Amino acid sequence: MVDRLETGIDVLDRKLDGGLPPGYIVAYTADPASQSELLLYELTAARGTLYLTTERSDGVVRHAIERSPSAVGSPTVRHVASDDPLEEATRLVDALPDGANLIIDTIDVLERTDRDEYVTFLNGLKEKMTETGSIAVLHCLNGTKVPDNRSTTHHAADAVFDLQTELAGTEIENHLTIPKFRHGGQPIEAIKLELIEEVAIDTSRDIA
Repeated sequence: MVDRLETGIDVLDRKLDGGLPPGYIVAYTADPASQSELLLYELTAARGTLYLTTERSDGVVRHAIERSPSAVGSPTVRHVASDDPLEEATRLVDALPDGANLIIDTIDVLERTDRDEYVTFLNGLKEKMTETGSIAVLHCLNGTKVPDNRSTTHHAADAVFDLQTELAGTEIENHLTIPKFRHGGQPIEAIKLELIEEVAIDTSRDIA
């Protein structure tokens, strides 16, 4: 579809009628013990990407992307490490070019800031995504201490991708659901994924 930007991940693009609408903000939730970063790395292959890391250093993230077995791009990686992460993230996002990807990994650090200031950040982020026709993916961890502003992130996001990882017998299974998609037309069933070498549909069993 002409009004969609490909994610670069074939299984997602097929399920989403070609990709994501320009200007979209996606909240991507996953367990900290999953390999959810693999999907983030593969997103960088589609177009120029600004990758903001809030917990791991920029060198660690670059090394992980370079070592990824899937197809990846050459993103600009910046470590948000100041005492005012919202201000630093805003400054970096302001330089985002047209038609780019923005990945914030993880958004948890920003979610732990003052709520009013975080809401202002999210509103500015949406304006920037719309202005540049870009896509933002906010990596949200579902740990034991979910930030108080997580519901604010989900409310502001145009789409929510939820990755569930569980042990089934001797196999690890990953299921991606999309409970929120503002334009409608999202898959109504979970997508069973393989997160080993690249993001792909697991065809070993029926998709449930």
